[in-house]
Amino acid sequence: MNLQDFGDRIRHRRKKSGLTQTDIANAVQVSPQAVSKWERGENAPDISLLPNLTQLLGVSIEWLLGCQSIDKDVIEATTMDIRAARAREKSERLEPRDFANWTNSVCYQVTESALRYGGIPIKTRGAGILCFFSGSFHQDRAIDAALNAIHLHNEPLKIGMSTGMVYFGSIGHPDYAHPDIIGEAVSIALLNSEWAESHTKTSTAVDAKTIDGSKLKDRSDLVRHQATFPGISHQVTAVELPTNF
Repeated sequence: MNLQDFGDRIRHRRKKSGLTQTDIANAVQVSPQAVSKWERGENAPDISLLPNLTQLLGVSIEWLLGCQSIDKDVIEATTMDIRAARAREKSERLEPRDFANWTNSVCYQVTESALRYGGIPIKTRGAGILCFFSGSFHQDRAIDAALNAIHLHNEPLKIGMSTGMVYFGSIGHPDYAHPDIIGEAVSIALLNSEWAESHTKTSTAVDAKTIDGSKLKDRSDLVRHQATFPGISHQVTAVELPTNF
């Protein structure tokens, strides 16, 4: 294998996806310096990292190794919408500049929680972010990030999650396009966070596929609700996250 070609392929897909070297490093749990060395062709990632790396970059292992010319941009991921639960109330009480400072502090804290567990922040959504987790144990890492944010944040949060296949790539006019994720799992995560605020004690709602692929799957104390969302043709099983583990 030509290491320079290998590094060029990683860099090409990373930039096409709008990711930084730090994003890649967080997602596969290595240092940004290691990713930099891969891209410069100085060495290659451990073979055990290839499945997670290729899924994040939206390519096959064969493509990354130079054996295939076709890449892909649909991956399995757990999407998380995590925001402050009382943003509207804050906006009414605070002056615009103070509200902006408060919003930035919320976004900073929830982004740090996502990054700690290898999440990829996609965009801000008011006082919070939309992010996703891919690769090994992505359901567990998303749940851990959510619980970390709940335990550390001094404001109540509302959180929605869903696992499924998503498109990950640039969306919009070529001059203004940004990396984004699209798919039913994204829609359900956003709907879950709104539903959770008025239907659960902890303002968290995780779909069944996320729970069933996580370490929580055998817990007997989880309550499953059947939710009906506008625009989703089937019922969604929403589960409130326990915070006592």
